[in-house]
Amino acid sequence: MVLKIINATEIRVGTNITLDGNFFTVKKMDISKTGKHGHAKCRIEAENMISESKKVFVVPGHERFEVPIVNKNKGQVLSINEGTASIMDLESFETIEVSVPSELKGQVGINDNVEYWDVEGTLILKRKV
Repeated sequence: MVLKIINATEIRVGTNITLDGNFFTVKKMDISKTGKHGHAKCRIEAENMISESKKVFVVPGHERFEVPIVNKNKGQVLSINEGTASIMDLESFETIEVSVPSELKGQVGINDNVEYWDVEGTLILKRKV
């Protein structure tokens, strides 16, 4: 459920946007000036929040983007099984399954506190606390 829609010219570095059903974080943004009869163009470099792949695209300044809701939560790792971790939320005490990104595989262990993000129902393990 998306509650906020913004124009391309309102995007800043660090803004989260939804593009083609994927969630991206803007890493670089350039806005060209308008011509005599034209519109401003925005060149956006973004990184996928889940797969961390990069995407560069150019859109008109009046193009509209959805901003996903990101809930940042803390949890404790209960177990780790082949790339997935079972985490207990420290507020609601519910147990959830989250995939462990490659850069955190050697760092996260049992009983470690971690931060995970809930992006429109998709769970992402971000860092060890």
